Amino acid sequence: MALYPSDKTETAYNGKDRNAAELGLTPQSELWNGRLATIGFLAYLIWNLNGYGVLRDVLHLIS
Repeated sequence: MALYPSDKTETAYNGKDRNAAELGLTPQSELWNGRLATIGFLAYLIWNLNGYGVLRDVLHLIS
C-alpha cells in the first residue's frame, strides 16, 4: 500500500511528483519555495510577537 493515495493531482504539473525536491525553475521548486517562505514568515511573526522586533527597532532608530 502506498503512503499517500495516488491520483491525477500528484502529477498534474509536468508529469512528475509535485512534492519531489528538484533544483531549477520547476513547478516542484516553486511549491517548495512557497512552503519555505510561509514557514519563514510565520517564524518572523512569532519572533516579533515575543518582543524581538528587529524591524520595529530599526524604524524607531530612524524616526
